[in-house]
Amino acid sequence: MPAEPITAAQLFERTFAPHYPPDALADLAAARSTDANPAGNLSILAQIDHAAEVFARLAPGAFGAPDLGLDFSDASVHRLGAALTRERRDAWLSPAEGAAGARGTSAEGGAPPMLVTLVTHGALYVGACVARNHGGKWQVRRPLWESLVRLESRAGTGDLAIFQWWLKALSDEEIGRGRLADRYRTHVEVPTFDAERLPVIAAGDRRIPRLAKVRYDTLYKHLRAHLPELRSVGEDFPSPERFEEMAFKSLEFALLGGGRMLLMHGATAEGVHLFWLDASGFVKSVYYPADSFPAHVVQIEGQKIRVIVPVRGETQAHEMLWWGA
Repeated sequence: MPAEPITAAQLFERTFAPHYPPDALADLAAARSTDANPAGNLSILAQIDHAAEVFARLAPGAFGAPDLGLDFSDASVHRLGAALTRERRDAWLSPAEGAAGARGTSAEGGAPPMLVTLVTHGALYVGACVARNHGGKWQVRRPLWESLVRLESRAGTGDLAIFQWWLKALSDEEIGRGRLADRYRTHVEVPTFDAERLPVIAAGDRRIPRLAKVRYDTLYKHLRAHLPELRSVGEDFPSPERFEEMAFKSLEFALLGGGRMLLMHGATAEGVHLFWLDASGFVKSVYYPADSFPAHVVQIEGQKIRVIVPVRGETQAHEMLWWGA
């Protein structure tokens, strides 16, 4: 029989729950909402920072990637997300990595699986990236890896549960899809994004023709011909294999924000994909399920974009700022 899929909830219950204080586990909702540092004790914040530094120093060895570059930059979170593969997760759950029980459960009194050490420290590392780069403030919880990061931005105030991001990214549903980096981009980078500081790629009134026959190689040639200033689609752009799987019917292009970003959008059999690129390449993407007919419409009006898609015979409209926020 095939192995039972690993969900985020199962991963927590089988692998992480045994390492929680009994009272916290008994009322997890209360533990996740209760301030564990009401006096603002700096030594507790120093513990968080130390754990993040330990992760930055030791994780490249555990990943077998000495060039992982955990320098507390936003880019390092993207490298980290890309490095979370099924093979690595399963190895970190295996008895050889410190867990004596099946499916990553440690033996009574034994060392926890490598996955526990990596994720509990990794959650604090990613939180430290939010704090250092975007002014996030720690909301301390018990145990420490459950701590939230409060981020204030033009999108409002949000408490980021980064440990939960890790659990979801390591589940069978998301493993290998870079979802840790996607959440960081969506909840951290996009809300704090200062679009006006982006360098101009090309004049905003330049028209880039529609690409009718879409393959990875034809897209590359099309951009080289019509937007040579864009030197690369970036490391986070879909791989050639993934891009071919999408099977675009066509692709359309528009320069946004006075030429500071390129929007690419196109329909597949299942829906509509939009990609935003700046001078350094891929920034983010959005997908909307949609009927194959009629065609979707993208309207650009001042600071806003409106995406109109047909869904089950009805029209749905999605609005956002031009940089995808």
